[in-house]
Amino acid sequence: MEAPNFWDDPDKSNAKMKELKNMKDTVGEYNKLATQFDDILTLIEMGYEENDESMIPEIRGELDEFIEEFEELRIGTLLSGEYDKNNAILKLNAGAGGTESCDWCSMLYRMYTRWAERKNFTIDVLDYLDGDEAGIKSVTFQVNGLNAYGYLKSEKGVHRLVRISPFNAQGKRQTSFVSLDVMPDIEEDLDVEIDEKDLRIDTYRSSGAGGQHINKTSSAIRITHIPTGTVVQCQNERSQFQNKDKAMQMLKAKLYLLKLEANVEKLSDIRGEVKEIGFGNQIRSYVLQPYKLVKDLRTDVESANADAVLDGALDPFINGYLKWLSVSKNPTEE
Repeated sequence: MEAPNFWDDPDKSNAKMKELKNMKDTVGEYNKLATQFDDILTLIEMGYEENDESMIPEIRGELDEFIEEFEELRIGTLLSGEYDKNNAILKLNAGAGGTESCDWCSMLYRMYTRWAERKNFTIDVLDYLDGDEAGIKSVTFQVNGLNAYGYLKSEKGVHRLVRISPFNAQGKRQTSFVSLDVMPDIEEDLDVEIDEKDLRIDTYRSSGAGGQHINKTSSAIRITHIPTGTVVQCQNERSQFQNKDKAMQMLKAKLYLLKLEANVEKLSDIRGEVKEIGFGNQIRSYVLQPYKLVKDLRTDVESANADAVLDGALDPFINGYLKWLSVSKNPTEE
């Protein structure tokens, strides 16, 4: 019997070609760093030979750039999870607090879109619900790029904001919460059996801020898996059929993750623990008053430049989480 050839399967062929390209890119990055390291050594030797102190700033600049690129490549080696290379699907939900929490939800959505822009990733909005007065009640969006899920899995959890509320006439400090769920975009056909009788499929009219994603027909889809209470929504496509296909793909991925609950370590590695949106359950605090500080409560990574973080400077927190996760899985490496 002739052995199967994965090149005969377009999906497997594309996956293998993508994997080969990723390997080629990694080798290219390594070779670039090796050349850069040799160039720095040459500059240092020239500075010594010529006793030229004016070369120090140039060498320092080259060295800082080398360290930054080396650290990025090293972090990439920690992205070894089963779905780390996949695109990521994020869902932000405003907690209790009305307009204040909805505004915080919109701030976080902007933060992640800015981070994605820095990485040259793209964003697809899958579902969007405006706040009653301002901000966003909930938004589901897909971040497309190599290792998007591997990076963004660190962000799953409750995010807490402390600030002087712009919606409070008395100018009092207020605390708001938003939950973020992160899951990999699993494109392959998963071994998940779904009985049509267990599904409730609702259609509704697409809507979005500033007129985005608005359609005159009820093309948006909401699918509820009744036995588990799992709900997925999609409204980014013009066609109801396309929205349904994407929603079913998301539902299969969520139910697949639920199947792994028996293996606690596997589940926490993929999706993390679901927590209530409120006090005591946050993974990160963003304090804007009376001082400015963003602190991750799992890794103790912090930044006093809260404005930069809210503008997408998340890499120190993401990298800190990946290192923390690596050590927690392999305590002897600490």
